[in-house]
Amino acid sequence: MNQLEQLLTQIAQQHLHIETLETRRSDSLDFHDVAVWCLRDALEAAFNAGIEQGRKATKSNRAKG
Repeated sequence: MNQLEQLLTQIAQQHLHIETLETRRSDSLDFHDVAVWCLRDALEAAFNAGIEQGRKATKSNRAKG
C-alpha cells in the first residue's frame, strides 16, 4: 500500500468508521451509511493533508534550490 492509500485509509477509519477502502465484492462490506458531519470531517482531513503535503514539497524544493 502506497503512502496516499495509507493516508486515505486512515482518514476513512478515523472519520467514517470504514475498515478498508479495498473492494470486497459484498454490498454489506462495500456500501456504508455515513453521517454528513462525518463525511465533512473526512473531506476536511483529506484537504488539510493535501495542504501539508504541498508545504512539505515547497520546503523540500527550497532546500534543493
